[in-house]
Amino acid sequence: MIDNEPILTKADDFPIHQTPDPIAVSGTDRNFYDRYFFNGYTPDGSLFFACAMGVYPHLNIIDASFSIVADGVQTNLRASRILHMERMDLSVGPIQVQVVEPLSKLRLLINAPDRGIEADLVFVKRADAIKEPRFTFRNGPRAFMDYTRLTQNGSYEGYVSLNGQRVDVTPETVRGTRDRSWGVRPIGAPDPQPQAPAALPQFYWLWSPLNFDDFVMFFHANEDGEGRPWNRKSVVHKLGDAPIGGDATAEVAFQSKTRHAKSAIIRTQSFEGGDYTVELTPQWHFYMHGIGYGHPEWGHGRFHGELEVAHDSFSTADLDDGDMANNHIQAFCTADLTGPGGLRTSGVGILEQLIVGPHAPSGFGDLFDLAP
Repeated sequence: MIDNEPILTKADDFPIHQTPDPIAVSGTDRNFYDRYFFNGYTPDGSLFFACAMGVYPHLNIIDASFSIVADGVQTNLRASRILHMERMDLSVGPIQVQVVEPLSKLRLLINAPDRGIEADLVFVKRADAIKEPRFTFRNGPRAFMDYTRLTQNGSYEGYVSLNGQRVDVTPETVRGTRDRSWGVRPIGAPDPQPQAPAALPQFYWLWSPLNFDDFVMFFHANEDGEGRPWNRKSVVHKLGDAPIGGDATAEVAFQSKTRHAKSAIIRTQSFEGGDYTVELTPQWHFYMHGIGYGHPEWGHGRFHGELEVAHDSFSTADLDDGDMANNHIQAFCTADLTGPGGLRTSGVGILEQLIVGPHAPSGFGDLFDLAP
């Protein structure tokens, strides 16, 4: 008799099981994933970094990426290894994530001096994590995604070093956001049998966590091709007070010949009463393929062998924003928030954008339409 039962691992000694199986497996869907994401930035946007780490239990792969944007150059470090079914080992070559205090403090360690990249960064929460509504989306009968995510704004302390130039990081100088998501969405090699009948791809996604001196704010929206939201949430949180949830809308004006915003206005009507408006002005773009999102070779969950590490860099000004390969971005934005009681405050944050296929309110009727 062949023993093909999942093995026991370190995680099985913690009370975190979600199925009758050992933690090495998560149900039966091959696309199950478990991911960390971080970004951080100075108020003037002169330094930006981002990190992603994904665990893919049923592909037996873990991968991670770390990117830095400084002086108009985006430098990307990527690593992938075989998981060996051990989900508690959050290290991939030179990139490591440590959970110091769950939901409060996490640490990023980047140790690639041979590639000019080093960092030791501790994320500390500024506000409690926000649970976003469960994301469930089907293409016909097929589940395209089914996952849950938390988002949390915070500050950083430590340092980053790029090509021998070290920058010390303090909570006063660098803020940002982290998220955790887990569930099902496309990973690894694409499905060799496409959906029948074939359908035009469509996905509209905005995600905007913002940091102000006394506030944090979250907004996201998924919409169908007609502009109808199927997942949306907004939270305005004055630090020290309870968070205020509400419904929201976003108006986006696009840069010509792209699907990228030149400006955006988010209006939130809180469930407790009171309207909040934030005006976003993008300053420059971080390209998400730097940390694996949509990368043709280093897409999440791709197999690279026992351990593989790579890095590259490019001038952000040299990329064509009308090229769909550069469509998925996080725009570093200045943000002006107004609200009840004469509230006026300014801050910074990001507006993540991924718009694929038709979206009638934006004027996109086909797969590759761009703004006029």
